[in-house]
Amino acid sequence: MNTNTKELLKKLQPLVALVLMVVFLSVKAPNFLTFMNERNILLQISVNLCLSIGMTLIILTGGIDLSVGAILALAGAVGAGLLKNGLVLKSFGVVLQFTPFGAIVAGVMVGLALGWFNGLAITRFKLPPFVATLGMLSIARGLTMLWTGGFPITDLGPKFGFMGAGFWLGVPMAIWISAALVGIFYVVSQHTTLGRYIYAVGGSETAAAFSGLDVKRIKIWVYALGGGLAAVAGLIVTARLDAADPKAGLGYELDSIAAVVIGGTSLSGGRGSILGTVLGCLIIGILNNGLFLLDVSPFWQQVIKGVVILAAVAADKLGSKER
Repeated sequence: MNTNTKELLKKLQPLVALVLMVVFLSVKAPNFLTFMNERNILLQISVNLCLSIGMTLIILTGGIDLSVGAILALAGAVGAGLLKNGLVLKSFGVVLQFTPFGAIVAGVMVGLALGWFNGLAITRFKLPPFVATLGMLSIARGLTMLWTGGFPITDLGPKFGFMGAGFWLGVPMAIWISAALVGIFYVVSQHTTLGRYIYAVGGSETAAAFSGLDVKRIKIWVYALGGGLAAVAGLIVTARLDAADPKAGLGYELDSIAAVVIGGTSLSGGRGSILGTVLGCLIIGILNNGLFLLDVSPFWQQVIKGVVILAAVAADKLGSKER
C-alpha cells in the first residue's frame, strides 16, 4: 500500500467511524433515525461546533486553549447582564441601555478580548499555551462570578432568545448559526492568506518565521478568533436557556478538543481541517445520543467517551511517528 493510499485512509477514518456508528444505532435504537432525534443531535452539537471551529484553528498552529468553556460563560453573562440591567456609569450618573443586538456584540467583544489576551500572553510573554489558557480559565470563571454575584441572570426576552431557541424554515437558529460559521471558517482556512499562514505556522514555526511571516501576529489573531467563537457559543447557550448560568461551560473545552482530534487534526499542528472537526462533533454528538437511547449508565458514558478520546489521540501519535 503506497503512502498516498495510507494518507487517504487516515483522512477517511472519522467518516468511516461515523457511518459504522449510525448503522449500529439504527439497528439497536429504533428512535435513532427519527426526524426529531436527528434535529436534536444537530442542536446539541451546535454549541460544541462553535467552540471546536476556534479550537481547530488554535491546534493547527500547534497551540491549545483550555479557557473556552470559561470564556463561554463570561461572554453569555456579560451579554445577559447588559441586556437586563444596562451598564451603570456612576461617574457620569447615567445608565447605558442595550438592545439584544448590542448585548450580543458586547458579548462577542468580550470573547475576542480574552482570546487576544491569551495570544498576547503566549507570544509576548512566552508562556506555554497550556499555562496561559489555564490561567485565563480561572480569570474568566472568577469574573463571571463577580459579574453575576453567583446567581443566574434570567428573563432575557424573546428577541434575545430567538438566537438560541428560535426557528427559521423549521430549523433551529443555533443550527443555522453553527452551519454559517462552518462555511465561513472553511473558506478562511482553505482559501485565504490567513488560512495558509495558520497551516504554515503549525507545520514549522521556525520555517514560517524565516519565510517572513509575522508568527506572533498570526497566533494572536487565532486565539482572538477562538475567544470570539467561544463567546458566540456562550450567547447561544444563554439564549436557549433564557438565562446566563455562571457555571455554564464546565468541561466544554474537553469535548471541543476531543472533537478536533477525533476529526483528524493533529495535536502537533499543521494538519487537519474544519470539515474534519464537523465530523468529530457529529461523532461525539451521536455517541452521546446513542448511549442515552440505549439506556447506558451516565458513568459508563464517561468511560466510553474517554476511551474514544484516548484512541483518537493514540492514532494521531502513531500517524505522526510514521510520517
